Amino acid sequence: MKKALQKTRKPITAAFLLLPALLICFPVFLILTGSVMDSIELGQYLGPVFGSGEGFIRWKLMPDYPTFSNYGRLLFMTPAFFVLFWNSIKLVVCILAGQLLVGVPAAWAFAAYRVRGGRTLFALYVVLMLLPFQVTMLSSYLVLDRLLLLDTHGAIILPAVFSTFPIFLSYGGFRQIPEQLLEAARIDGAGEFLIFIRIGLPLGKSGLLSAIVLGFLEYWNLMEQPLAFLSVKSLWPLSLYLPEITWTQAGFALCASFITLIPAAFVFVMGQDYLEQGIIYSGLKE
Repeated sequence: MKKALQKTRKPITAAFLLLPALLICFPVFLILTGSVMDSIELGQYLGPVFGSGEGFIRWKLMPDYPTFSNYGRLLFMTPAFFVLFWNSIKLVVCILAGQLLVGVPAAWAFAAYRVRGGRTLFALYVVLMLLPFQVTMLSSYLVLDRLLLLDTHGAIILPAVFSTFPIFLSYGGFRQIPEQLLEAARIDGAGEFLIFIRIGLPLGKSGLLSAIVLGFLEYWNLMEQPLAFLSVKSLWPLSLYLPEITWTQAGFALCASFITLIPAAFVFVMGQDYLEQGIIYSGLKE
């Protein structure tokens, strides 16, 4: 009886976990199928939305007459899409590079050195990490206005560079390095900078890479900060690219959404292992 229960437990558990996964992936599948539908077919399915507003939306998992005209139009006849794509690349690269230069040394200092008030200051960093953007939006706007950074990419890059979240994740990875190893390196005559480069970065890379992966996912999908600090649409990131949605433009919008999703999905898949390790480190108690 027990063996029979054990044999059936795994399939039941797998089916139970598979159902939420399918529900999560289902919208992505709808975006993919909708991006290869022509305007006539989409008009039939989305008629209740853009028409009289009566009735229910219908959808097919596979289009009757698939077409790639939406992709051709987006990739070859829409220069605005590539302008915003480049803006997203520029913002993400500059932000992540700045966080590595600012946040990683700060996390190493919190983790490797025991100074008076260090834990209190780190707790303050954690509290700042919990504050939503809506709380700091007005103060950030006033500071950026005095610095003449509004309507520039610096208004997005500068506050994000000094974010506390990468410090929190990197700190967890650095805290896993044994203090005895650091003391042994100091006894052997290694300087602090050499210890950081040769020991801290290689052994704490899981926290660093998890911060990079989460940072990419966050800043690739920025919406609130550009809307608050950028009034010039040519400076907007790709996450704000959305054409005027009508039943004739629905396939084009779905195509743009799917292409925007590809870089984020690629980075997540490539850094999934490091992301899991970084989350584990961040949850460990000292």
